[in-house]
Amino acid sequence: MADKPGSKALWGGRFASGPSPELVALSRSVQFDWRLAPYDLLQTQAHARVLNRAGLLADDELAAVLAAIDGLGADVDSGVAQPALEDEDVHTAVERILIERLGTTGAKLRAGRSRNDQIATDLRLYLRVQARAIAAVVVELQTALTDQALDLVDAPAPGYTHLQRAQPVSFGHELAKHVHAFARDLDRLDDWDQRTSVSPLGSGALSGSALGLDPEAVAAELGFASAAANSIDAVSDRDFAAEFLFVAAMIGVHLSRLGEEVCLWTSKEFGFAKLHDSWSTGSSIMPQKKNPDIAELARGKSGRLIGDLTGFLATLKGLPFAYNRDLQEDKEPAFDAVDTLLVLIPAVTGMIATLEFDTDRMAAGAPDGHALATEIADWLVARSVPFRDAHEIAGACVQAAEARGVQLWDLDDATLAEISPALDPTVREVLSVQGALAGRTTAGGSSPASVRAQLAALQADVEACRLWAQAGVVPGAPEWLTSR
Repeated sequence: MADKPGSKALWGGRFASGPSPELVALSRSVQFDWRLAPYDLLQTQAHARVLNRAGLLADDELAAVLAAIDGLGADVDSGVAQPALEDEDVHTAVERILIERLGTTGAKLRAGRSRNDQIATDLRLYLRVQARAIAAVVVELQTALTDQALDLVDAPAPGYTHLQRAQPVSFGHELAKHVHAFARDLDRLDDWDQRTSVSPLGSGALSGSALGLDPEAVAAELGFASAAANSIDAVSDRDFAAEFLFVAAMIGVHLSRLGEEVCLWTSKEFGFAKLHDSWSTGSSIMPQKKNPDIAELARGKSGRLIGDLTGFLATLKGLPFAYNRDLQEDKEPAFDAVDTLLVLIPAVTGMIATLEFDTDRMAAGAPDGHALATEIADWLVARSVPFRDAHEIAGACVQAAEARGVQLWDLDDATLAEISPALDPTVREVLSVQGALAGRTTAGGSSPASVRAQLAALQADVEACRLWAQAGVVPGAPEWLTSR
């Protein structure tokens, strides 16, 4: 940071002395909230127009302010403009630089505003933009999963419950389940965005403004659906930050569960998939190793994201309404969640897109563990045998097959008849993996036809989410904001 003497805090008129160095160090947040500078400039631009309409800023002053903000926005974007060592926070730094460039006119821009409504507005703007950036990379991950799933619709594999082989499934169905989980996350982001589209600007410190300003006009210019209905709530509300952190943590949990499955699939014990060299690492001592580091980091980073959420909720739980300095703790967990997801998700996407699946090994394991036993029970139910009885009969077939060391389809006619008169040799017609898959025709089931229909619907949903992610938040946003 540049050391620029003369930086002045936005408070202090009633104090006989300056703050202690320890207080300055504790209070200072510009080292992390400077990333909000483009959003602080954007709201300053909107606020200047409102001041002009209220007769508090002359037309020529407004023109000078707008030009200075555009110039500073470009300088912030390029890295030319930086906070000074003495700047307490992003608002102090932005005001200082504008006063340096505009003189007295720059000092007029604080009228009708407080850092309390400024920071609440900055953070809402920032997170609304970043939510779409996160959605964009989630969509790319969904696309990679869907592409793999389409190639593996007809590939049978063991389905698991309790991590034990249960019933044969289409592996395309297995991959599609993750697309659905991320689709719920994208729905949450959309829902969150609608609730977050409320502008706090105009609320002042807590009681609004006596200067005849127009919060609704500012809200519309900044891309918000409305201005806040209660000024006290507006400056103290951080539900939107907590909700954002919840969605981020939920995305992290879904990434972790996908990562765990990749770790299993690529192990020698499973052998269902092989990692591409570019998306895996080796050992510093064992030359033969090929480690699923991305998948493991997906599991590990989920803990970090959960920590961001729980830590911030703990900060909020005891606060009275209106602004309290505790709320300075809202930004770092939010920034961390954004940064974590934007680096993690593309890595997981590359790993998924380049996985090579061993369809022969998966198919060979699909019937293991007498996974076709449920087919016997369903076959009996179709012949009017009560399911409770059918379940017992199918279980007896498993016992007989295990005792003889054979598969269910190897049981001879005499053994079937001995187990139950309801069993006849035609039961073997359903004792095949392909038959088991083809029979699961319910919507959302694992038959190839059902999986293809599911994937077609998912693709349409993913494309709709892609368009949402690409949509801008602020109408006519300047280039120095859109590059962020």
